Formats: sequence, structure tokens, C-alpha cells
Amino acid sequence: MAPRSQFRVSFSQETNFSRIRLRLGQDSIYYFLKELVRDAHNCSYSLRSQTIMAKFLEQRVGVLVDVQNMYYSAKAIYSKKVNFQNILLTTVGDRKLIRAIAYGISTVEGMEEKFFEALEKAGYEVKTKELQIFADGAKKGDWDVGIAIDAINMSKSLDAIILVAGDGDFIPLVTYIQNTTGCRVEVAAFKESTSSKLIEVADDYINLSENSRQFLIANRRK
Repeated sequence: MAPRSQFRVSFSQETNFSRIRLRLGQDSIYYFLKELVRDAHNCSYSLRSQTIMAKFLEQRVGVLVDVQNMYYSAKAIYSKKVNFQNILLTTVGDRKLIRAIAYGISTVEGMEEKFFEALEKAGYEVKTKELQIFADGAKKGDWDVGIAIDAINMSKSLDAIILVAGDGDFIPLVTYIQNTTGCRVEVAAFKESTSSKLIEVADDYINLSENSRQFLIANRRK
């Protein structure tokens, strides 16, 4: 995690987040979102206090999936793979899907290519970044900041954002969107790996563990 002194970002309703320059020693969603929430609380008004949006059929929806988070959660809890297609169909329901993005990590071997192709066939736009391998052998690969930036930009033109991840680091992102753009933020993940505070702040929570068979794929026997 980068020291606070290495991070600076300013926000306004006109901010073009694609131009934000993050000066971080290491990728850090914590301070990025912390700064955004601070600015949101400094606003003279709160869209959240004015409008609490429920689900309705004409809702324009965006789905953002943290593939790594979901993959390792399913592997650790159930020793199975995730059925991302069923997650998309269930979370959106009868509403209007505008955009669905799956964020993945690619390796030098490229063994994930068929998996990424399957995600595209299931209706996702796939964004990938390479796994970082450091001199000491440590590995790093996450999309936290990228997901946060996309969620903020998309929330300005959508009625609901569905975050498919259980990481508590996304709590500031959820509250920020709720308090600025007024967009509804829903969370879907396996209960065992979901932050209780994230569940609390979300407008709706879909516990994938309640019907885990629908959202899991058994590993093939060799």
C-alpha cells in the first residue's frame, strides 16, 4: 500500500477520470477511494439524501465483475469454478443491460485466453492486464482502481451499477457513487467471502451462496 503522501487526486462533477494521473509507489485503491469519499462528503448537497432508487424494469444497468476475486472465492469455498454467465443473467434480471465488464489478469503463458473468450460469448466486455512479477518472486495483479474509475464514469449515465465482488475495499466506492451521482449500487458475491460492511452499504445484496449450484461449475475430472 502506498504512503498517503504519494497520492493526490482532486474531484469535481466535471472530472474526466480517464485523465487522472495516479502517482503511486504501488497500486492502491484505499487512498484513491478515501480521497473521493472525502470530496463527496464536502459537497454541499447529497443526491443520495434526495432519491433512493428501487429496482424497476426500465432501469439501465451496468455490471462490473472482479474475475480474480470471484475465481479465488469459489475455489477456496467450494473448490469449483464460477458460472459468470448465470451471474450476469440473474443480477440483471429483466432490466436493460447497457454494459457488462469482466476484469481479468493475463499471464505470460496465455492460458487464460479460452476463458476470456468464453466470457465474451457470455456477454461480457473483457479487460485484461498482465500479472506483475517482481524481482523477489512476488506476484501482483488486481483491477481495483480500474474498476473504481469505470464505476464512477458509468454511474453518471446509468440507473444501477452491479458490483460482482466481495472486497471491503470497495466500500468507499459504493458510498461515493450513492452520495454524488445518485446511482443505485448493488453487490453480488458469495456470502462467505463478502465484507459485512459492504453488504450493509449496498442498495441490494445478492448472496450467490444461497443458490450456489446455479453460480458454480464443477471441475472436470482428469
